[in-house]
Amino acid sequence: MLKHLLQCLSPKPTITMLLKPTFNLSPYILKTLITTTKFRSLKPLNHRIITQFPFSTATDDGGSILTTTHYSSVTNQQYPHLQMSGKAEKRARRESPSGKLLYLLGRCSKDNDTNEALRLYEDALNDNVPLNVEHYNKLLYLCSASDSELCLKRGFEIYNDMDNSNVVPNEATFTTMARLAANKEDPEMAFDLVKRMKERCGISPRLRSYVPALSGFCKKGLADKAYEVDCYMVENGVVAEEAELGMLLRVSVEGKRVDKVYEMLHRLRSSVRQVSEDTAALIEDWFRCDIAESVGAVKWDVGKVKEAVVKGGGGWHGVGWLGNGKWQVTRTEMDESGVCKTCGEKLVSVDIDPLETDNFASSLSTLACQRETRADFLQFQEWLQKFGPFDAVVDGANLAHIKSCQFDFNQLKNAVNLTRRLSPSKRLPLVILHSGRVKSLKNKPTLQQWRESGALYVTPQGSNDDWYWLYAAISSKCLLVTNDEMRDHLFALLGTSFFPRWKEKHQVRLSVTREGLKFHMPPPYSNVIQESEHGSWHIPTVTGDDFETRRQWVCANRIKH
Repeated sequence: MLKHLLQCLSPKPTITMLLKPTFNLSPYILKTLITTTKFRSLKPLNHRIITQFPFSTATDDGGSILTTTHYSSVTNQQYPHLQMSGKAEKRARRESPSGKLLYLLGRCSKDNDTNEALRLYEDALNDNVPLNVEHYNKLLYLCSASDSELCLKRGFEIYNDMDNSNVVPNEATFTTMARLAANKEDPEMAFDLVKRMKERCGISPRLRSYVPALSGFCKKGLADKAYEVDCYMVENGVVAEEAELGMLLRVSVEGKRVDKVYEMLHRLRSSVRQVSEDTAALIEDWFRCDIAESVGAVKWDVGKVKEAVVKGGGGWHGVGWLGNGKWQVTRTEMDESGVCKTCGEKLVSVDIDPLETDNFASSLSTLACQRETRADFLQFQEWLQKFGPFDAVVDGANLAHIKSCQFDFNQLKNAVNLTRRLSPSKRLPLVILHSGRVKSLKNKPTLQQWRESGALYVTPQGSNDDWYWLYAAISSKCLLVTNDEMRDHLFALLGTSFFPRWKEKHQVRLSVTREGLKFHMPPPYSNVIQESEHGSWHIPTVTGDDFETRRQWVCANRIKH
């Protein structure tokens, strides 16, 4: 068949295309057909890469055909008359040697099979299979995840091969190499890689990029170098999370860097709020250590401290350690009014700037318009301007499912009536329901009453009603009645700065008791690290939620003599 095809070819082949993908043909025949005049293109130019496949250069030696196999990239830019459909193009790329290798490396990564990945890599080099940054990243990741000295060595060799092949690295490449450097116990190299990523390659490092260097310096007790990494993160707009702040706190405690311990506690207050058990234990260790006893001002300007508390919105002053002497450190709870059951200190509710709320509502609107059908959400905002603001917003679907998996409209109706009683004006709350929940004829009278009162908004087909009830509550600056924990990917988009504070002060939850539905109002104090005007500290943990079980706090105050 191949010989017959070659005899039919023009002596001067021109660029052509196959009108339909012919994956049942061998790669050589496919290549041959592509470069003949037998098939003419009838489709416009497309510059996307089609595929990579082996083809043979044929020579006629006394009637026999001699071929030499190598790999080539075929593009529509190289062959102006060649075009494949998007689906065919993806299939061709997937079935190319490079595509098959990428798939196999992915399997190795999933199975954590570094040895097999390295074998595949050697075979690919021997067969001259083209490699791209994705291939190298998978190989480097596997090497970084291994404890073997050989894998560590091979990781650096593969990175050098990548550099010599002029393959451009990306953020994942540098991050993985930083992990390899950390495994080599060389945090300085890990930090240099991050700086190279930013300063030479113009790639913005992510938080994960800094962790190998930061962790490496902290493990070695090199506090100043750890602070240098932290400073570089701040300069580049990367916000440390609890794990990173915990590393910095530990190296500060171990190094007796009292000012840095104070700084890290306040950074935990502003960005983490409730701390994990590991962080809580570390904080307890600090307050119990000898150095903590001797740190703090004996006399201070009371007026200055009060002024700082007011300026910060309450709950902290940031002036520095106050008082001296041994600390009493205990685990405790707050009563319903926010009074510590151990020391009697009353916690405060930290203010939220109204301007901050308005800015967040604007950002939420922009995000919702990107995620939802823009026209639908803009129509909702117009409706809200006409009928709002409200004293409360009800997440209809959530409250109708409190007791069971079945949608219980009567339960929702009861919750709406109870919420109405919370309103100073006894106005109905805004009920948000999806279009699929308003079709029952049995519920029509109540739904019609809510509609006529301007208290019902039905979200359109295909929408996510979370965007609607959340925006309504934030823009109205009112209570939000829902048991939704608001922890999924949608709420993760909202960040950890403003939203947790707003949620804490505005979310009303319900539970079912023998007497009926019971409201759980927002606490009259903020569940956040608080520093009193007298120098005592209260640190909330993630243990407990004040809904089913009382939240656990670390109470640290000076022992009075």
